Amino acid sequence: MLQIGDQFPRLDMKGVVSANLAEAFVTVNQDTYVDKWKVFFFWPNDFTFVCPTEIAAFGRLHSEFVDRDAEVLGVSTDSEYVHLAWKQHHDDLRALPFPMLADSKRELTMALGILDKNEGVAQRATFIVDPQNTIRFVMVTDLNVGRNPKEVLRVLDALQTGALCSCNWQKGEKTLDIA
Repeated sequence: MLQIGDQFPRLDMKGVVSANLAEAFVTVNQDTYVDKWKVFFFWPNDFTFVCPTEIAAFGRLHSEFVDRDAEVLGVSTDSEYVHLAWKQHHDDLRALPFPMLADSKRELTMALGILDKNEGVAQRATFIVDPQNTIRFVMVTDLNVGRNPKEVLRVLDALQTGALCSCNWQKGEKTLDIA
C-alpha cells in the first residue's frame, strides 16, 4: 500500500456528478484539481449498507472541505453507470456535491495497494493528498466499519497548519511550540 510521502498515482476516471442523465458524467484526471488539497475516499460496493452512510456524511460536510480549498472525491470499483443508478435511487446520494468516481478497471485501487484480496473491491480507505500530489494521510478500516468524515476534516485542518498538532487538536486551537 502506498504510504505517507508517496506521490498519489496518476488517474483518468469517469465519474458521476448528477442524477440527471443529460449532465451526469464527467472525466476526472490528475489535472482536474491542480493546486488543491484532495480527499479521496474509497468504498467497497454501491447498493450496500455502510457505504451510503459515509458518502452522505461526506456530502453534508462538503462545504467545510471546500472552505479549506480541498476537493472531496468518492471512489469505488463499480462503474459510472452503477453509480448513476444508485444516485438516482438513493435519497441520501441524489444531490451529492462531489463526484462518485468509477475505478471499474481497478487501476487506481491496485496502484494504491487497496484492492481487497478476498472480495476484489476497494478497501474502505481514505487518502488526504496535498497540492503537490503527495499523500499526507492514509486510513483503512475493515470493510464492515464506516469511517468518521469529521475526523478526516480534523486531520486536514491539522495538516494545513504545517505545525505540530497535539492529540485531539481542533481547528482554532494553539499548535505545539517546541522552542
